[in-house]
Amino acid sequence: MTYAILATGGKQYKVSPGTLLDVEKLEGAEGTEVRLAEVLAIRKEERFEAGQPLVKGALVKAKIVGQVKGPKVINFKYKRRKGYHRKVGHRQPLTRLMVVEILENGAH
Repeated sequence: MTYAILATGGKQYKVSPGTLLDVEKLEGAEGTEVRLAEVLAIRKEERFEAGQPLVKGALVKAKIVGQVKGPKVINFKYKRRKGYHRKVGHRQPLTRLMVVEILENGAH
């Protein structure tokens, strides 16, 4: 089983080739190839390698499937007996990625 643990947008994800994932918005059009170089750990067959903090030369190639919005989050502030209430909604822009391959040395 091949997988990698990568960091992007302040979050960490465990991905394998063929994985679909939503990450913080990345610039690029649909169909564009993205190279994610912040690989924290990688496993190929029986070999596991963890970086300190990153694995040298490791790279995850992904393809942008689309630009989407996350679920609606509602922030409601209220102070009792003061007549104060405030409702604000937010939908985070996300990029949907399809992982194409995981490279141990980015020269591939």
